Amino acid sequence: MANIAIIFAGGTGKRMNTKSKPKQFLELHCKPILVYTLEEFNNHSKIDGIVLVILESWIDYCMELIKKFRLNKVKAVVAGGESALESQRNGLLKAQELFEPDSIVLIHDGVRPLVDEVTISKNIDSVKEHGTAITVTPAIETITVITKTGEIGQIIERSKVEMARAPQSFYLKDILEAHKQAQEEGLEFIDSASMMQHFGYSLFAVEGLPENIKITTPNDFYTFRALVDARENSQIFGI
Repeated sequence: MANIAIIFAGGTGKRMNTKSKPKQFLELHCKPILVYTLEEFNNHSKIDGIVLVILESWIDYCMELIKKFRLNKVKAVVAGGESALESQRNGLLKAQELFEPDSIVLIHDGVRPLVDEVTISKNIDSVKEHGTAITVTPAIETITVITKTGEIGQIIERSKVEMARAPQSFYLKDILEAHKQAQEEGLEFIDSASMMQHFGYSLFAVEGLPENIKITTPNDFYTFRALVDARENSQIFGI
């Protein structure tokens, strides 16, 4: 049984307002965001392989990055699809060719570069114990439900709410079966967690770090830069 990371980074970054390249290739300290993400999984002792799902036109560039940054656990690079779930499915089908059905897959956004070693390990352990793992962080703001007329409806106490993040992790055979069923029934889902729950799987939460943000807007990139610089400074000065 292997532990596989499916890293999907097939978006074009429209909300980032970048014209020259997709957001996953924006650089900080001469290293693309995507490489920061890949390194977290590549350097983890329990990860056996990585399947990268990327825009087809950027596959050759990614192959260069893999070589340059010595990302030796990347076993395949495949083209993404029209949606995030379709991109994930492409990655999972490639993983099926390379690994056993009872392998664990950790599905992760290529633009969540601040995932940490402990969160990855917790995901693997949760799948072994429960069959699923959904990374979450506590909500820090009050959550409200807005009606169609713009009126505030239910106000949810934040202590009862968690924010779903990534990785989202499952057994390879289980997530592939869910994708197969979704295709046969013509169903679309916002993420793997909602799809798996729809098909009757119980989802188990894994507490992650709040800084494990998805870099979608320029403000997210500035936050990412500040957090990376803070980490490097703490290592230099022993803080």
